[in-house]
Amino acid sequence: MINQNYIAQGEGANRFEKVPVQIYKKPSEAVKAVAQEIADLIRTNAAKSEKCVLGLATGSSPIKLYQELVRMHTEEGLSFKNVVTFNLDEYMPMPKESEQSYHYFMHHHLFDHIDIDPANVHIPDGTLKPEEVEAFCKDYEKEIEAAGGIDIQILGIGRTGHIGFNEPGSPVSSKTRMVYLDDLTIKDAAGDFGGMDKVPARAITMGVGTIMKARKIILLAWGEKKAPVIKATVEGSISDSVPATFLQLHPNVKFVIDENAAEELTRANQPWLVSKVEWNDKLIRKAVIWLCQKVKKPILKVENKDYMENGMADLIKTFGSANKVNIQVFNDLQHTITGWPGGKPNADDSTRPERAYPYPKRVLIFSPHPDDDVISMGGTFARLVEQGHEVHVAYQTSGNIAVFDDYIYQQMDIATSFTRLVDGDITAMENAFTQVKNHISNRKSGDEESAYLLKFKAALRRAEARGACRFIGVPEERVHFLNLPFYETGTVKKNPLSDQDVDIIVNLLREVRPHQIYAAGDLADPHGTHGVCLDAILRAYNIVDKDDWFPNCNTWWYRGAWMEWEIEKVDMAVPISPAELSIKRKAIYKHGSQNNGPAFPGDDPREFWQRAEDRNRNTADLYNRLGMAEYEAMEVFARYCHDHGDTLK
Repeated sequence: MINQNYIAQGEGANRFEKVPVQIYKKPSEAVKAVAQEIADLIRTNAAKSEKCVLGLATGSSPIKLYQELVRMHTEEGLSFKNVVTFNLDEYMPMPKESEQSYHYFMHHHLFDHIDIDPANVHIPDGTLKPEEVEAFCKDYEKEIEAAGGIDIQILGIGRTGHIGFNEPGSPVSSKTRMVYLDDLTIKDAAGDFGGMDKVPARAITMGVGTIMKARKIILLAWGEKKAPVIKATVEGSISDSVPATFLQLHPNVKFVIDENAAEELTRANQPWLVSKVEWNDKLIRKAVIWLCQKVKKPILKVENKDYMENGMADLIKTFGSANKVNIQVFNDLQHTITGWPGGKPNADDSTRPERAYPYPKRVLIFSPHPDDDVISMGGTFARLVEQGHEVHVAYQTSGNIAVFDDYIYQQMDIATSFTRLVDGDITAMENAFTQVKNHISNRKSGDEESAYLLKFKAALRRAEARGACRFIGVPEERVHFLNLPFYETGTVKKNPLSDQDVDIIVNLLREVRPHQIYAAGDLADPHGTHGVCLDAILRAYNIVDKDDWFPNCNTWWYRGAWMEWEIEKVDMAVPISPAELSIKRKAIYKHGSQNNGPAFPGDDPREFWQRAEDRNRNTADLYNRLGMAEYEAMEVFARYCHDHGDTLK
């Protein structure tokens, strides 16, 4: 089972934390509590004929909160007639009708679905001329004061530590003003805009001082991407290099986060340092790996004094000696390593990650985009095929928006040239190419891509995926393109997951009846597609869980291009030889549209094959430094236990 975080409880567990932090298992549980708090204040003030003034945030964190408030309005009769709102920020320049604008965001997620008076809604204006900004900002401050100040301010947090768009260097006394965005903030926003070059460099934001005047502040954060900045904000020193740390000075603030965002807090990352813990195998492994890295020793060389000097005397008392702890963890970690990811026939499988039989197995690899399979598990993929398993690959989305216009132009130019060479139907090909060129030349920055152009980009990515599968040895009839409808919007903004998406997954599962499934268990994907694709699989599991084949199917989660599983969460580690690493690289090369600078690179400038190889080598090096055999590279997986129903959310 993965994502079962052990978080220290009880007195002293939060001793390193300088602001109150409430940790929930899932964001859906957290937002219900926050929404109820907001609703109570709205109703209390309404009963006294008073306004309720809310400071509102945008971004991914508050979306679920707004969904819950809308539900409370439609199902429980919560009225917003006495509510006045002030939004934190807005990009500039930014037309209000743009899907990337926070004006659009707030109306789409909240205001269009409740009974708030439009005159009570205040959002910074991204259409202002530069000479108009200063006066607008002063008026915005006056409007907040005239409303009586903000009762509850909702915040998200950026990876730079910004609140609102108060980037590093913002003073605690700052007021509403125009700011320039940090490069990391722009990189994080690039997915929503279709590239870094399309993200506005400036914004209007409430200042830190404006935020600090709110009577109550609630900061929301979900997901492991936010874990480092949450630790820096909650446990670090106050500094303008992390503006959110100024919240430590507020008399009525709390952070509401999920377990993934809490991962680096001391009570979650090293719970044994703050309270007595209930040790289990994974927690023991986590603690010993942490200790090995701190004292720079392999597992079998860690001594009693190392445990005693680093707050882990409890483990010595439990086991009797460092040697006994070390041997258990060494064997535990050693047993994760296997060269037979599909199981080794005619072998004792009692300590192997995967059972020996049936052999060969029907294996189904889910890939959110058309290249995640080879980027994340290309070596294991090739090994499964080589060892004789019936491997199927299911590409959940087309990935069509991740193809540059220039690249499809070049490919169609080549196709047209080839058509001429073989005396094919050149008229049809040239007409298609002409239309593609027209769509490319006529599209302005910010315009949606045409459906006509996207169908060619989707076809290109399918051809690339087939090429990679063919190279590894998977026949075309085992390559499945699902084209889940939630993705096919033609823009970076996607539709909610629907029953139609889930039914497509269910039908494939029942067609293949796999013994083994690999899927991206990666909720750190910056574009969110991996999370939605994972959710579709889990919802499909809830439908097929009574099928006769399903209890005998093992699921292994791999991670996407952005990061790797922490060693304490690994259940299977597959060594990759230099030759297999070369096969993986060549399979990634087959996805030419994603090489030489992909459309959505995240904040890592390396090519996908470089990230994958470095990550795999780093994992092998960590195993080696812990005392395991030395391998060229490793791909690692975490096992999902169907019977626990863990949704990873």
